Amino acid sequence: MHFYPGDPVLEMARVRAIARGDIANVTQIALGVHTGTHVDAPAHFIEGAPTLEAIPLDRFVGEARVLDLGGLAAIDAAAFARHEIRTGDIVLCKTDNSALWKRDGFQEGFTHLTHDAAEYLVERKVRTVGIDYLSIERFGSTTFEVHKTLLGGGIPIIEGLDLSAVDPGPYFLSCLPLRLEGVDGAPARAVLLR
Repeated sequence: MHFYPGDPVLEMARVRAIARGDIANVTQIALGVHTGTHVDAPAHFIEGAPTLEAIPLDRFVGEARVLDLGGLAAIDAAAFARHEIRTGDIVLCKTDNSALWKRDGFQEGFTHLTHDAAEYLVERKVRTVGIDYLSIERFGSTTFEVHKTLLGGGIPIIEGLDLSAVDPGPYFLSCLPLRLEGVDGAPARAVLLR
């Protein structure tokens, strides 16, 4: 599993084991809420903004479109303009990032959105946007304007999708974050159905 630099890594410990005489196996886990496939709530980058429980689940469940955005180092507004993006769409970006999951360790040179792309999606009033690596923002950003624009515009973000075996086109998305309150994001299980 890849972890964004500085984020907590996944820790697992067997606290009860049948092999040690316990009645059942019980494993404890510790992880950051932005581990693996996860959703970002507005509170992730905006102080006082809504936390995860304020986002209706229909933002993560419904008709979705996987867009082929391969070959781009950065996704700008012009790249999105080549696709018919409508109000209420769940937009999932399949990029060259999908190949990064097969490499060892975190990869810094991932495809990301530009600020004008984020503004474009806010203008189109999409329901949700997702991308196939651990951040939608350029690695090394100090301003995080893409996150702030999307989240401030009411668009939750799904990061860490594995779209490597997914063809572009329409799908039904079910991306259910862990039901946590007062947090800025949560790990999620995302499934696409044709």
